Amino acid sequence: MTKFLAPACLLTMTFLSGPSPAVAQESDSQVRVVVTEGVRARVAVADFQRRGSQEELERHSRLFDDVLWNDLRRAGVFELVPKSFYPLQLPSQPYEVNYEEWTAEDVQAQNLVYGNSYMQRGQFVVEARLIDVNTRESIIGNRYRVDPDEEGVRSLAHRFADEIVLRIGGGVRGIASTRIAFVSNRNGHKEIFTMDYDGYGQKALTNHRSISLTPRWSLDNSRIAYTSYHRGNPDLYFRTVYDQRLIPFSLRGGLTTTPAFAPDGERIAFSSSKTRDPEIYVSDLRGRHLRRLTRARGVDISPVWNPKSGRQIAFVSGRSGSPQIWIMDEDGSNLRRLINEGGEAVSPSWSPDGVHLAFSWRRRLTGRFDIYLLDVVSGRFSQLTRDGANNEHPVWSPDSRHIAYESNRFGSRQIFIMLADGTQKEQLTRQGQNTSPAWSNYFQR
Repeated sequence: MTKFLAPACLLTMTFLSGPSPAVAQESDSQVRVVVTEGVRARVAVADFQRRGSQEELERHSRLFDDVLWNDLRRAGVFELVPKSFYPLQLPSQPYEVNYEEWTAEDVQAQNLVYGNSYMQRGQFVVEARLIDVNTRESIIGNRYRVDPDEEGVRSLAHRFADEIVLRIGGGVRGIASTRIAFVSNRNGHKEIFTMDYDGYGQKALTNHRSISLTPRWSLDNSRIAYTSYHRGNPDLYFRTVYDQRLIPFSLRGGLTTTPAFAPDGERIAFSSSKTRDPEIYVSDLRGRHLRRLTRARGVDISPVWNPKSGRQIAFVSGRSGSPQIWIMDEDGSNLRRLINEGGEAVSPSWSPDGVHLAFSWRRRLTGRFDIYLLDVVSGRFSQLTRDGANNEHPVWSPDSRHIAYESNRFGSRQIFIMLADGTQKEQLTRQGQNTSPAWSNYFQR
């Protein structure tokens, strides 16, 4: 079973019920960041009850419980009720729910996640439910079937967690089924790797035995664009995710790097030094219809599209001295500098909702890089990291609620994720040096 297949190939799901989603929100900081709206829903997540005594059932059920809990914890939109407060008798079916116990003063759950699991015809089956404890309304009632292996059980838990986030977490899909690409030297060379959003299943995508850099997902997640030196020159390549075919990019000569797919899925922006001075270009996905957007002395690199409008590109330029973040229209017009307070501002990443730019900023040349957030319209910014380490290359999750980045806070460079307000930081990688994360879009259901 391949993790990159559409979820329908991974599990079968029977829908039993479920009404409309709840409303979304903002949380306060110097820049207002959308994480959740109003008071976070207080959710109890009961361990699923086993309908059988097989060792295999116990192992898979325990994994499902753990992954589901951690997915909902990472979502950033719920307050999870500690399990030590739960009633002794956990429900597995609707008629077993004692509503008074779940709304008692020491629990005060607003929503309850519960269900049961069993083995049937060689498959792991979960009957999963989400209810509103106060109104006693059923929100989700699904039956899932999946092949009984770790990858399948994890995908099942991710799928259910994402559905919970969608229904009661603000009407935005959860990110538990997304993936992150990154650069790792764990095998002796810098290669492109991928992993689940929580760090599970870290696998090499490339095996060039050379230097591969700056991965970026295509809009449909079918391929990853990156720069590789494996033929001597730093050229741009595409690697298909499903069958790992290598597709060369037609532009050759000089350095071609930092690719960024346009929101229309038909174009790609990148930096090329084909004229010796690195400039920003746009072409179609085959490298045809090449158009040069910048014409200034100094390195122009790291373009990123406004994913909401598709009409603006932010990028890094050294035209004013130290590298700074600039913005222009998709045709290169209306050029302006976004950060005017000096230092070095690099690695811009546009939030999927088009509101914010995350970037890495060393405000003084004697300092370290930290992750900042800029409101593109107002120009206000806030600092998200401040741990005495270099925190770089931020990239947004598709829900606009999370950011992945690289940090050397514990010595070696590793990949971390955090909520977009700077809280809930979590390390994902530990083997070798790991840099330059790139977050996938949502996979098709």
